[in-house]
Amino acid sequence: MSETRLSFKEMCARFDVTPRTLRYYEYIELLSPEKDGRNRLYTAREVARMTLIMRGRRFGFSLEEIRQWLEIYQKEGTKPQLRAWLDMADRQLLALRAQAAELQSAITDLEKLRKDAEAALQKQP
Repeated sequence: MSETRLSFKEMCARFDVTPRTLRYYEYIELLSPEKDGRNRLYTAREVARMTLIMRGRRFGFSLEEIRQWLEIYQKEGTKPQLRAWLDMADRQLLALRAQAAELQSAITDLEKLRKDAEAALQKQP
């Protein structure tokens, strides 16, 4: 059974990323596509890694954090990687909750200022 390989263009389309992004991920060693001359071919392993990278970015992790986390699997296996993931997730949840609280505070302040401005406008002749 042959393994499906995605081309560079297919990989960009599948993950909705620019060619520059994909090249950068390769440059910083997040991805290691097979090369056939000038062509890059992405295996199921690279697709899975890209899925994890995109998920990590969505959750606010830095590329370096993601790189280190992926490296744990290569060096130590699944169990240490899962432990590291739990630590990372706990830290990020704290940070995201703090950001959410800051955003809610800003929304509340802006709503009040808008309401005050609207009331001031109503008083204008």
